[in-house]
Amino acid sequence: MENFVTKPIPPQMPEVDHVERPWGFFKQYANNQDVTVSLMSVKPGQRLSLQSHTGRAELWLVLDDGAVVQIDDDIRYPKAGDELWIPANARHRLSSSGPTVRVLEVAFGNWQQADIIRYDDDYARPEQGE
Repeated sequence: MENFVTKPIPPQMPEVDHVERPWGFFKQYANNQDVTVSLMSVKPGQRLSLQSHTGRAELWLVLDDGAVVQIDDDIRYPKAGDELWIPANARHRLSSSGPTVRVLEVAFGNWQQADIIRYDDDYARPEQGE
């Protein structure tokens, strides 16, 4: 198996800074760090492959209700605003139980399609890679 680890991958979710301001607050998930940020949108009734990555860990920020998330053997039903940590090599999947659901993904490590390992896929894509 090819090694896709080219950048440091945190073993646990990095500390999130909570910064108060007169108008409210903001949370800072990565401050001057090398990360990749993606907005995933899953159509009603659809799901990503059950997959893992060797080269990155992911922090998922759930934006909408209706998501179903599998991390290894744990099935979760997060609400909008929930944060989920997905360690490198953990099997995971995002599904929509009804409406389109959006998840903001902050990936720590080296984001690349080549490191995907698929265990189950509804769209007959290859077991590895894009």
